[in-house]
Amino acid sequence: MAGDTVVRDTVARDNMKDRYQPVGLWAAIAANALVIGVFVYAWLLEDYDFDLYRAAVQEDEYLEWGTFWGFMAAGGLFALAAVRERRARGGVPWFEAGLAVFCFLFAMEEISWAQRIFAYRPPTYFLENNFQQEPNFHNVISTDLRKLTLKAIIGGYGVVLPLLVVISKSSIKDQLNRLGIVLPPAAFAPGFALAYYAYASYPWQYAGEVVELMLALAFVCFALVVAHRVADVPSALDRRAVLRMPLACLIVMALGLGTALAVRNQQSVWPENIALAQAEIAALKHDFLARSDVDRERFPTKCGIHKRIYSFVEKYKRDDLRDGQFGTLQGQGMAEERAEFFIDPWNAPYWVRDRCRKSSGKRVIFIYSFGPNRRRDSSRWEVLGDDIGDYIHMDPGKKGKG
Repeated sequence: MAGDTVVRDTVARDNMKDRYQPVGLWAAIAANALVIGVFVYAWLLEDYDFDLYRAAVQEDEYLEWGTFWGFMAAGGLFALAAVRERRARGGVPWFEAGLAVFCFLFAMEEISWAQRIFAYRPPTYFLENNFQQEPNFHNVISTDLRKLTLKAIIGGYGVVLPLLVVISKSSIKDQLNRLGIVLPPAAFAPGFALAYYAYASYPWQYAGEVVELMLALAFVCFALVVAHRVADVPSALDRRAVLRMPLACLIVMALGLGTALAVRNQQSVWPENIALAQAEIAALKHDFLARSDVDRERFPTKCGIHKRIYSFVEKYKRDDLRDGQFGTLQGQGMAEERAEFFIDPWNAPYWVRDRCRKSSGKRVIFIYSFGPNRRRDSSRWEVLGDDIGDYIHMDPGKKGKG
């Protein structure tokens, strides 16, 4: 046993001298196939059944939870790598520790710090400054800066720098080794490159959700390489990676699906909240209709709008909606913040959707809450599931052209 420990520690020290030992062919194929597979799956789903695709990319569905568990798993593996490196070499493995923290923050931001699960009211700062009215930081910063940062992570960190290490042979690699910086293997660049393409070109609606899952699985594969680099010689790593990477990603997606099902069945009904939401929806309907000319089909909204009511009020300067029946509900016990930011009894936003089809003249306008399960069940045309809502306007359009 003692001899095995000495050999293991010697292997660890030798492996840690060079953080950029190439992974084998099968490990590269496994990692890229897993990431590219997500893209292909989304592409086929979107092309085959857009409604099914749209349901899959909604909040608290299996794609989002898969992303959460992927980054949590990657974070745990990077933390393990940091512990192993400290034992093998001493010192502070700052970059692996930083990667662990990054993955944890990404995971928690993805699910808005579990706000929808526990139905707590976000601090006022997020209600006012985050267009999603959820307690996450990435939606507080400007959209351009957020997109640039993610592009830099995917394209710069995942593709450009690893390829530069290969091209430069030793100069850049030696400097990065001295600094303790860890990069994904250059052999994983195709998967990262496809994720960058999907994010930059946005080939479908909600493509960002697909990209986040691709990135999560890419980081899981990357973290497996880093975590086992200390313990395994490269050849052993390659043999084991063929099974470890698909197995890890399969577990991640199984956890994502299981969590989505658990959240979907989470009702926490609270009958008094349902009655409150119905009364508040009625008040909101009255306020929208009071500012409409139904006979002339003139409404405060316009075709194509689907927004949180607070975002709608702010963007279109409809402060008059604050002065209607909904606002007066404060006198009946509604919290001031709920009235100010159009928040439902489960501390989620009220929404307004104005959907129309110009070819047939069909137009539907409705307002709704996600209801007790805190997830969107409604379609683009109807209030469905346990969502609580009402229609402001329904025009079926020309008969037969729906």
